Amino acid sequence: MELRVLRYFLTVAQEESISAAAKYLHITQPTLSRQLLELEEELGVQLFIRGKRKITLTNEGLLFRKRAEEITELVRKTRDEVTSSNEIISGDIYIGGGETFCLRPIAKIIKDMQQEYPGIRVHLFSGNAEDVTERLDKGLLDFGVLIQPTNVSKYQSLRLPGKDTWGVLMQKDHPLAIKDTIAPKDLWDVPLISSRQHFVSGDIEKWIKKDYEKLNLVATYNLVYNASLMVEEGVGVALCLDNLVNTSGDSSLCFKPLMPRLEASLDIVWKKYQVFSKASALFLERLQDKLF
Repeated sequence: MELRVLRYFLTVAQEESISAAAKYLHITQPTLSRQLLELEEELGVQLFIRGKRKITLTNEGLLFRKRAEEITELVRKTRDEVTSSNEIISGDIYIGGGETFCLRPIAKIIKDMQQEYPGIRVHLFSGNAEDVTERLDKGLLDFGVLIQPTNVSKYQSLRLPGKDTWGVLMQKDHPLAIKDTIAPKDLWDVPLISSRQHFVSGDIEKWIKKDYEKLNLVATYNLVYNASLMVEEGVGVALCLDNLVNTSGDSSLCFKPLMPRLEASLDIVWKKYQVFSKASALFLERLQDKLF
């Protein structure tokens, strides 16, 4: 299986048309059709449903698309790393993590690095611990920022300064908004929107002192901004971290911390025996200098 054919496949999946993809790739339609058929024969599965007006992906095609995107991204990342200049520090740093106010120290390090080395670029990937560690393990990320209580024992790690505070995001006219803090029993019967991250749900379950499955869980989220829209529309209240959603001024929302207080530490992790690009190695060096 050639990288060129993977790119052909991804282009057809994006364009949903053989003719449009062939035009974009500057090859003939018969050549492109033959390459796709040979790919399906090699894999032993049907990747496309060929309709009259457009081409769509089968379930196998959707899975293959995800893997093909990962492969082509890793090849591009690897090429950039090995072709970077030996004299000039430049290139790309890939960092993944959940939404957290504690990323500020990392942002300051990046700013200082880019002022000194303008050729450095940083790419941020937002996702929960499962999303981040999957991409980290596949080499698509250099670093991951994980919110505790995630297990980081399989990685090299550094504890970031500061902690995030768990609380409840709600409408300002919600009955619970008159309280300064939220106790476990306050949430037993309230429609809840919670992170779908496995480790987080376990930590919340211990705090709330009730079987997680017996709560009135009406929705889960991956990114808290999307959860805040659900809160604004009255779907429920959201269990989330502080300082991520604007609750000041004209905002219709407010945030109330949990009591007993529930905090989350953060670790920045990377693969053991990782071989870094010059840019990523410099970032880690600056991070270690700042933290120790």
